[in-house]
Amino acid sequence: MFNRDRWKEILEVLTSNWFRTVLTAFGVFWGILILIILLAAGKGLENGIKLDFGDTATNTMFMWSRDTTKPYKGLPKGRDYDFKIDDVQSIQDKVPNLRFISPRNQLGGFRGANNVVRGINTGAFNVYGDYPEIINQEPMTITSGRFLNHSDIREKRKIAIIGEGVKSDLYEKGEEALGTYIKIQGVNFMVVGTYKKKSNDGDGEEAQNQIFVPFTSFSQAFNTGNDVGWMAITAYDGTSITSVKEKIMEVVKEKHKIHPEDNRAVGHFDLHEQYNRVESLFGAMRLIAYFVGILVLLSGIIGVSNIMLIVVKERTKEIGIRRALGEHPWSIKLQILMESIFLTIISGMAGIIFGSLFIYGINALLEANGPVDMFVNPSVSLGVVVGALIVLIISGLFAGFIPAQSAIKVRPIDALRTE
Repeated sequence: MFNRDRWKEILEVLTSNWFRTVLTAFGVFWGILILIILLAAGKGLENGIKLDFGDTATNTMFMWSRDTTKPYKGLPKGRDYDFKIDDVQSIQDKVPNLRFISPRNQLGGFRGANNVVRGINTGAFNVYGDYPEIINQEPMTITSGRFLNHSDIREKRKIAIIGEGVKSDLYEKGEEALGTYIKIQGVNFMVVGTYKKKSNDGDGEEAQNQIFVPFTSFSQAFNTGNDVGWMAITAYDGTSITSVKEKIMEVVKEKHKIHPEDNRAVGHFDLHEQYNRVESLFGAMRLIAYFVGILVLLSGIIGVSNIMLIVVKERTKEIGIRRALGEHPWSIKLQILMESIFLTIISGMAGIIFGSLFIYGINALLEANGPVDMFVNPSVSLGVVVGALIVLIISGLFAGFIPAQSAIKVRPIDALRTE
């Protein structure tokens, strides 16, 4: 079936009119190329936006207190209140499937800069009073020493874990930070660890300029008592935080005597919900890319089918002679189908190769010049390439089917009369 003479004939037919063959192949080449570029560009945007989430656990919500907007149980609207440390236990007791609840207090940031001093060096950094679980919700790499533990919480140890940015500002190059002391608003804390965080802008300057201390020692040193500035709450993987968010806020509202319909009194940011929106957005973008790419590819396939019809028309007399000599109709049909599939696959493979080279070039430029905001590592998965090859084979069959049917319908006597 796949003998040398057959393949020689296929090459002769396709090379007899080079210009026509190249123009026909260009439609399929362009369709595959456009599809790959669109998918790669969408993936690059997706990677860039998802990188903004960093390594933060995405099944997480953040919650903070705001002024009430409705009177309730004799209490006026506009009332200020604070979360308390025992709110954490109440939420854990009443809301199932919560993996981590991390109360947090903060100096710096939106509350204004604070001075951190070491010797003659000073700096303004965000300082967080945290529990050890926060490292599971806001992952970081400990570059030296250790992170917080529950012994630090129980014993209210005045220790600190500092970012690499803090270290570079307060310490000389190569100087050891572990075991030294820094002053945070006049209170001494011993450095027991340093960390580094990933970010979409390389090292992420802001992410490295943070200091973590035990929640209890923060409360004692800075006189915040049992107050909690805000909480990071993460659900188990089998339960979305969005599905239990309302229950969490109900517990808080009941505890602080807030009207059940006062939706503004408890501020929150649902990271899981935002992440799902991003996923949905890029899912829609992928569908659009496939739709546009397949339409362009379809126009190329139609071009192949039209050219094959012309080729069959030109070879009518040849087909008639072959039929008259006793060649089986299926052999002629197979010949036309193989020509169509061969042309489609060759032009499609060229599109895949050029698309791959284009993506490689873009990645090389990004690597050489640094990442572009919201565009990182454009790529196309191997599954897409394999799928494209399958589509090409099927498309080649369809492109050749009508011309092949037309070829075997020609009666030998009619074909021989054709001039």
